[in-house]
Amino acid sequence: MVDVAALAGVSLKTVSRVVNKAPHVQPELAERVLAAAAELGFRRNHLASSLRSGQTTATIGLLIEEIANPFYAAIAGTVAEVARAHDTMLIIGSSEEDPSREQEILSDLCARRVDGLLVVPAGTDHSFLEAEVELGTPVVFLDRPAGGLPADTVLLDNRGGARNGIDRLLGEGHRRVAILLDSTSVYTMRERLAGAREALAAAGVAYDDRLVRDGVRDPATAARVVGELLDQPDPPTAFFGLNNRITLGAVEELHRRGSDAALLGFDDFDVARLLPHPLTVIAYDTRRLARRAAELLFRRIEGDRSAPRNLLIPTELAARGLPRG
Repeated sequence: MVDVAALAGVSLKTVSRVVNKAPHVQPELAERVLAAAAELGFRRNHLASSLRSGQTTATIGLLIEEIANPFYAAIAGTVAEVARAHDTMLIIGSSEEDPSREQEILSDLCARRVDGLLVVPAGTDHSFLEAEVELGTPVVFLDRPAGGLPADTVLLDNRGGARNGIDRLLGEGHRRVAILLDSTSVYTMRERLAGAREALAAAGVAYDDRLVRDGVRDPATAARVVGELLDQPDPPTAFFGLNNRITLGAVEELHRRGSDAALLGFDDFDVARLLPHPLTVIAYDTRRLARRAAELLFRRIEGDRSAPRNLLIPTELAARGLPRG
């Protein structure tokens, strides 16, 4: 505010009155203040009064990727429960996998002086949060690690889960396993692909790039890709979908064709038991992932200043879908 006052050529009191929308400010002065604020990138601190009194705001922020995805909905619901137990309000934002939107939302949450942040990251550089962390705002990352920022992290055992799933397929005699993924720019996709490759290598099965398809971002694309692979002269005998949306599309195409190809999917979901094709899912406790992250955040808010922790949530294989015939 001091910088804004200097640039606008007004007093600090005038800036304060404009920012707080006080009455009886001359329009010309208000315009000068707002122009200076815009030029300097000034943002009003919505809860400065609570900080001046030394109180917390009793709010935390949660940034997820996609509200409609059942995985993130379960995370949000669980974090809300933990927050409610601590008499704290939860503010939720969705980045839609856009790093610039992620930074915008997190910066806004910090401007609102939330007591802490839970982040499912979209970007790979979170050094922009360093100043906030140094000022005392705790940040916990979940599902994916932070980039350029030492921080608490709670992750799934993506690599180990994929490795165990591929081992199951190999034990059933499959050697041509197609792998369908979203993008290797996403941490979870890279880890799951790495786990699959480790299992293949340990079994002496060559990794075939022709059986790996990326850019599979929705069920419709997954169904199309599965169809293309099945039409090859030497089609795969098994498919591995690296997230729930891919698995749904794969089920649709395999069922439509009456294919007996095996299916492995990362992520369990409510309707998996009712899918019209037998499959194995790599399951985990989403609520446990969210609860561990939220509880860790509140420990930090309450004064825990120990070194950043990395927690790993285990996975397990589960049979899903309806049996053939």
